[in-house]
Amino acid sequence: MNANFSGSISFQNILDTILFTISATQPYDLFLMVKVRRVRVWTLPAIGSSNAATVIFDGTTAGSQGDRVIHTDNSMGIEPGYITCSPAGKSLASMFQLSSTAVAFFLYAPSGSVIDLDLSFKADLLQVAQAAQNASVAAPTGVIALRGLDGLPVATTKFIVPQPMEQI
Repeated sequence: MNANFSGSISFQNILDTILFTISATQPYDLFLMVKVRRVRVWTLPAIGSSNAATVIFDGTTAGSQGDRVIHTDNSMGIEPGYITCSPAGKSLASMFQLSSTAVAFFLYAPSGSVIDLDLSFKADLLQVAQAAQNASVAAPTGVIALRGLDGLPVATTKFIVPQPMEQI
């Protein structure tokens, strides 16, 4: 991460991380549905200080909600903070979800944190394309590209995609 992040990650944000570009400005989600299996966060502060990271599966939608358990850890000096957590069974994030603004989880992570998601995806067998929530700028056409977890284009995202993957 290149900046502090504190906010909700939606299912739309997650599905917008793996995209197919059909033009220089319009990417589409490669998958139709996603479910969260595990979230891991590592954070390391400057020597002599402390950083905290937090994950909460707090999303709600008709008929389902998160467990609202707070998963947090503090780094201490040179010891990194580390969170590994999974949504409760039968909760919102643990079931397959379509692209929507429903919250998968809340995330607080300081700059320099590493976020690792274990996800399961389902493809769209009916070939109904779902456009990404944000357009791209001068993206290469006809490639599979990645976006940061906030769903924003490379110029404004706080999340850095591992290299050498194409980031739009």
